[in-house]
Amino acid sequence: MYPWLRLARTALDRSGPGRVGIFETTTIRLRAWPNDLDINMHVNNGRYLTLADLGRFDWFRRVGLWEVAKQRRVYPVIGDVTAKFRRELRAFERFELRTRLVGWDDRWGFLEHRFVRAGRTFCVVAIRGVFTGPGGTMRPAEFLGELGLGLDSPPLPPWASHFHTAAEAISETLRAEERAAQG
Repeated sequence: MYPWLRLARTALDRSGPGRVGIFETTTIRLRAWPNDLDINMHVNNGRYLTLADLGRFDWFRRVGLWEVAKQRRVYPVIGDVTAKFRRELRAFERFELRTRLVGWDDRWGFLEHRFVRAGRTFCVVAIRGVFTGPGGTMRPAEFLGELGLGLDSPPLPPWASHFHTAAEAISETLRAEERAAQG
């Protein structure tokens, strides 16, 4: 079940810092509820991905990209995701979800979500995504240009480069399988 109430709270929350810079980290404070748990009584692996959606929405909104997306009639699409689970979050534990832009290339933007409790990272979710709409996919540099930012991406950290390479390899394998199936 998608956490609609959490999304509404995130959308209406004005207690944070307001507008932030493109490379700033945004933070939302959450609690692990019983409906977030799996049979092992800790936050379900899939729920981390759903909660990361909230962090992305908050980041897009605070950076100003959400308004640009609405004006351009484009929307964010996740192409690939990877997660590293380090520790368990249990029922009713409070934690922070910290979201930041890692960088981009000609096609993809890379974001990182950290689930942090008491200064320790419990999970990291990394995504590779694009903005797409009626005119197709917007290049990250073009999209950021809508904010008046003529920026170059910082160098991607090694883990993001490896993630990108692995995702491209999987995509190429799938394309080859589709071509083979079509004869």
